[in-house]
Amino acid sequence: MSEPLAPGATIGIIGGGQLGRMLAMAAARLGYHTVVLEPQPDCPAAQLASRQIVAAYDDPDALDALAKSAAVVTYEFENVPVEAASRLASLVPVFPPPRALETSQDRVAEKTFLNAHGISTASFRVVDNDGDIAAALDAFGGSGVLKTRRFGYDGKGQRVIRRGEAGDFRGAFAAMGNVPLILEELVPFECEISVIAARGRDGSVAAYEPARNVHHEGILRSSTVPAGIPERIADAARRAAFRLLEALDYVGIIGVEFFVTAKGEVLANEFAPRVHNSGHWTEAACVVSQFEQHIRAIAGLPLGNPARHSDCVMENLIGDEVDRVPGLLREPNLFLHLYGKAETRPGRKMGHFTRLRATPLRAPGEGR
Repeated sequence: MSEPLAPGATIGIIGGGQLGRMLAMAAARLGYHTVVLEPQPDCPAAQLASRQIVAAYDDPDALDALAKSAAVVTYEFENVPVEAASRLASLVPVFPPPRALETSQDRVAEKTFLNAHGISTASFRVVDNDGDIAAALDAFGGSGVLKTRRFGYDGKGQRVIRRGEAGDFRGAFAAMGNVPLILEELVPFECEISVIAARGRDGSVAAYEPARNVHHEGILRSSTVPAGIPERIADAARRAAFRLLEALDYVGIIGVEFFVTAKGEVLANEFAPRVHNSGHWTEAACVVSQFEQHIRAIAGLPLGNPARHSDCVMENLIGDEVDRVPGLLREPNLFLHLYGKAETRPGRKMGHFTRLRATPLRAPGEGR
């Protein structure tokens, strides 16, 4: 492994949203500069980064300028063009590797990869026309979740079909945009959890305690730690995340979402090759947040202790919920983070807050 980045080095970040903002904050605390590639001027990340390159994510000149400016490059969202990441990787280290990006961008490729490495998922079928939808639903007893294979996030590009709905799906493929689809079996889960895990450039791994997540209309509303699940379930989720990190030869933070069924099965739903909304609680309840852990990993520094010092509940502030801020700030033991977004829109994440309850410092896997 090469030597760790020295303080004063520059880290490149593709994407200028709130995750890039929090990565820039963590990098600054460790003595690094950051340069952000983002087409929107005055984006949340640029408010804290050392410099912004205002250009499209796949602009060749901008990518070359980013590579010349940075000792290592990372990204804050999973829809970065793979070709752009690969071009950069030929010039400068890119973490997580472009392979992880490519695998995560297609739901069929993602689930196939997970299954190939011993990580269970819901059953699924490839859908390329209306007839495929009907056949897949028939195989799954009439229920399923129809999704676009690419570019889905926060509930976009999804349709839940439940048993008993009209069986004529003529026009359904067109209604989803005439793009490649996947139909996943509808899993009757008890809860949704996620694991935020990291792998360093030296191959070392660390994972935070699983969080219990609640979604509404496809958007994460809250993450609670401890998750209130048996330790065997938490351990199975962590082991799956570690297996995925090794299979991808990964460096950095990964977020892996799971369904927990009534039978105690742990089924991977999807993974994100980046820092993750369901890990925002680590910023308030751990000495080393997921953002610092990611910077440590890609910079070749030792991974930090993922233990938490507090029980907590993290909640997103969506749209005009940001108006709650004055009242929230009257609460004791509350950690608030606003993202610096000038425009409030329905469904837009404007910030988050975490309510803390002190508890003895515990590493993941320790009993309560």
